Amino acid sequence: MKSHDGSERKRKELIVYDAIIIGGGPAGLQAALTLGRMHRRTLLLDSGEYRNATVRHAHNLLTNDGRDPGELRRLARAEIAAYDTVETRDAVATDIASVEGALRVVVDGEEHRTHAVIVATGVADELPAIPGLAEHWGDTVANCPFCHGHEFAGRPVAVVNGSDHASALARMLEPVASEVHVVDPAAVREVVGRPEGLRLDLDDGSALEVAGAFVAPTWRPRGDLLERIGVQRQDSGAVRADPFGRTSVEGVYAVGDIAQPDHLPGPLFSLAAAIAGGQLAAVAVVQSLVAP
Repeated sequence: MKSHDGSERKRKELIVYDAIIIGGGPAGLQAALTLGRMHRRTLLLDSGEYRNATVRHAHNLLTNDGRDPGELRRLARAEIAAYDTVETRDAVATDIASVEGALRVVVDGEEHRTHAVIVATGVADELPAIPGLAEHWGDTVANCPFCHGHEFAGRPVAVVNGSDHASALARMLEPVASEVHVVDPAAVREVVGRPEGLRLDLDDGSALEVAGAFVAPTWRPRGDLLERIGVQRQDSGAVRADPFGRTSVEGVYAVGDIAQPDHLPGPLFSLAAAIAGGQLAAVAVVQSLVAP
């Protein structure tokens, strides 16, 4: 009996955190802020890898339109530091598993136990294999007209996209740009930076001068943690999650670019949506901690 009590006590001591957040982008930062305000012991892990690492100005976010994403993260971490129940660590989680009624997260070879894990690792993009394109990604080459379209206002743009979505994207840009050129990626030989934008050198020998180009990169969830824990996926490749970020694995939440509820055709690649998702997941975690 004494031995049983001792092992029960040890198990309880291992459950240190109310939540561990994996990912230090907008979704993870908002989740940490919300949990901190509810005085929940939280560990925020930031790998230092961000989808918008090459972006100099983030847009379409109230009170921060045009701010450097790195500055947004710095300001958010400063705000979170005011809540002493939140520990922020620049580190990478290497494993996650369900263990003894809790979740185990391995960080730098050290095991941590928690009631909930919020995965906000984001996605990694793979651009079309066009020489010169990657050098301008996040500046004059973008994928979101809501985030970067206005910056090319009154000037010509190219939609370098061979999918069925190309014509819809072109129509969205028509009120913004002076001209919209739809170009098949296979027809572009090279992308060259110009003082006022880009030059697209085409296979037929012609060249197209534009202020910017919109492409459709393929993407994948960053890292393999979600594979390890075995969450369900949507056809898009995103994690299947409810509007509060709850996945098919008890205690595991997915938020930000990696998450897709059933009612959406795909994940919402948006700063505002990521922040909202982080807050909702944190609320769900707090509610789960006080549920009977």
